[in-house]
Amino acid sequence: MQMDSRPNRRLRCAIYTRKSSEEGLDMEFNSLDAQREACEAYIASQKSEGWVATRERYDDGGFSGGNLDRPGLKQLLTDIDDGLIDVVVVYKIDRLSRSLMDFSKLVEVFDRNGVTFVSVTQSFNTTTSMGRLTLNILLSFAQFEREVIGERIRDKVAASRKRGIWMGGYVPLGYDVQDRKLVVNEAEAANVRGIFQRFIELGSATLLARELRREAFRNKQGSLIDKGYLYRLLNNRVYRGEALHKGKAYPGEHDAIIDSDLWGRVHAILQESPRKRANNSRAQTPALLKGMIFSENGAAMTPTSTKKAAKLYRYYVSMDVIRNRETGEETAPMRLAAGMVEEAVVTEVRRILQTPSVVTQVLAALKRDSSGASEADAIAALHEFNALWSQLFPAEQARIIQLLVRRVTVTAAGLEVDVRREGIAGVIREMVAPRQMEAAE
Repeated sequence: MQMDSRPNRRLRCAIYTRKSSEEGLDMEFNSLDAQREACEAYIASQKSEGWVATRERYDDGGFSGGNLDRPGLKQLLTDIDDGLIDVVVVYKIDRLSRSLMDFSKLVEVFDRNGVTFVSVTQSFNTTTSMGRLTLNILLSFAQFEREVIGERIRDKVAASRKRGIWMGGYVPLGYDVQDRKLVVNEAEAANVRGIFQRFIELGSATLLARELRREAFRNKQGSLIDKGYLYRLLNNRVYRGEALHKGKAYPGEHDAIIDSDLWGRVHAILQESPRKRANNSRAQTPALLKGMIFSENGAAMTPTSTKKAAKLYRYYVSMDVIRNRETGEETAPMRLAAGMVEEAVVTEVRRILQTPSVVTQVLAALKRDSSGASEADAIAALHEFNALWSQLFPAEQARIIQLLVRRVTVTAAGLEVDVRREGIAGVIREMVAPRQMEAAE
């Protein structure tokens, strides 16, 4: 009887290897090499069946099996769709995936392209119903193992947090990490205390953030800070020497930077609504036009206020009225609602800032003093004045108006606003500075 010596069809075998962590991957012979060696040995044992390993390597070192977002696996699937692979060989099923849903998607790709899947340590054939059943059982256990590991890690983190142990992640300003523990950085800690103190003085994160940006103060990552960063800093209980887990605070291993008295004073302010804080500050801030507004006959108009039903009403009243002086025929209002007249003055200032003559004057002034501000930045700052004004705290608005307005005269025809044109360049320079610092980052 003559035997058939014709060789079987050549089957191109792709070896896929994976390791969840990067630990040990820099060793001369690592886990991926061990998996590949076992798969190559299995393929060699099937040489009589026409099996031959491809030269292409499909390795994913440091990637989880919980999803399909892996470069080696993506390349493998691309080559399968291109018809370059007949058999996929892995050391264990969970090297390819630990998710039953994800694995079902991979099996669909294999079936669509006529590719067989083989596990070296778990012998089965995915082309049979029994093989598929075995595969589903093994994958169910792999997914169960992954979920148990996840729960174990979460429990460990929770237990460590409750003991006040630092578990890594974002390092707050004021601390460094040494031997996996938070230690106080004295220079940064002084800055943190200073921020808490200044917030108490100003009562506004918006105003404090603007001052800190003007001073080029930067966070631990080297970026200029904003209001959102300040709120996170002021609410970070790590500064109290505490560790947080799911919103609950536990005594930490690290030293506190902020004492309970300073923390309490800051949070007493933060518990008030932003609108109420603004109103409180506004009541303590001099009127926007104090010392600058006059009646048509030259009499100063002084800010006054009355309170009705817990609501504050503010006015500018001529000193002639307050002192009962005779003024003859009254041609101009002697008493004006403060909000109305202040809004009118600000509107006029905005209009003046947009005029071509002012723009030209500002650019010339900035060029003369060699401030380094570009024309584009200066023009942008002039156009952004409207947006900036709405964000300013009352004290800052009053300071800007003092720089920009020399005198406001109330006449029968309306308001006459005398703008300090020489002060415009200084205000624009302040607005350009933060933009330049951001561009330099």
